[in-house]
Amino acid sequence: MDNIKLIIFDLDGTLIDSLDDLTDATNHMLVSLGRKPVGRDQVRGYVGQGARRLAEKAMPNAVPEEIEVGLSTFLAYNEEHIVDKTRLYPGAGETLEALRDRGITLTVVSNKNVALCRKVLSTLGAEDFFAVVVGADSLPQRKPSPEPLLLVLRQFGVAPEQAVMVGDSINDIAAGKAASMVTVGCGWGYGDPSEIRDADYRINALPELLDLPVFREAADPGAPGREDSYDSHESPFRKNPVE
Repeated sequence: MDNIKLIIFDLDGTLIDSLDDLTDATNHMLVSLGRKPVGRDQVRGYVGQGARRLAEKAMPNAVPEEIEVGLSTFLAYNEEHIVDKTRLYPGAGETLEALRDRGITLTVVSNKNVALCRKVLSTLGAEDFFAVVVGADSLPQRKPSPEPLLLVLRQFGVAPEQAVMVGDSINDIAAGKAASMVTVGCGWGYGDPSEIRDADYRINALPELLDLPVFREAADPGAPGREDSYDSHESPFRKNPVE
C-alpha cells in the first residue's frame, strides 16, 4: 500500500466540539417561533446533515414556510455566536501539526456551510492547517455522497487508496467507503457508536491517529504495510474484520 498523502476531516464532532453553540442556536430558533426549547442530547441527534435538516428535525410538524423562517433564524444566530462555547477537541492542534509535519495534506469536508466552517476554524486558530475546506454549499451533493471527497482527491491528484476520511458519523464513514478511502471513526463525536462500526479503524482521541498503521507508514516510509504492521492483540485500535 502507498503511503497516505491526504486526510479529509469532518468538522463538527470530529475536530471541534460545537454542540453547546448548536444547542443555543437551535433553542433560539425554537423559542422565536413559539416552540419549547430542547436539550443538548436532543440536538445531538439533529446534527450531521446540515442546517436545513437540523431545522426539520427540530420542528417535525412545521410547514415549509416555518422551516424557512427557522432556518434563517438559526443560521443568523449561529454565525453571530459560532464560537461562544465551541472549542477544538483535546489534542487536535498537536495532532494536526504532527500530521502536517509528516508531509500529509490536511483538508476538511463538512455538511456545515463553508463560510461558517472557515469562520470557526479561523477564530480557533486552526484554518492554516488545511489546504482546502469544502462545505455543504460548495457543490450540490453533500455527505454521505462521496462527491465532496472525490472533488478533494481530484483537486490534489491523490488516489483514493492514498487518502483517509476521519469522522464521527455514518455520513462520514459511508462517504469514505463510497470513495474507496480508508476510514477512521471517532468515538467522541455526536453520532451513536453504531454509526462508525463499519470504519476501518476506530479511535477514542485525536492523537491516536498518529499511531494507526496507515500513519506510521507516513512517519517511517520503511515501515511494513498496513496489514503486516497491524496486530489486533497489541494495538489499542480496533480494525473491523473483512466480511
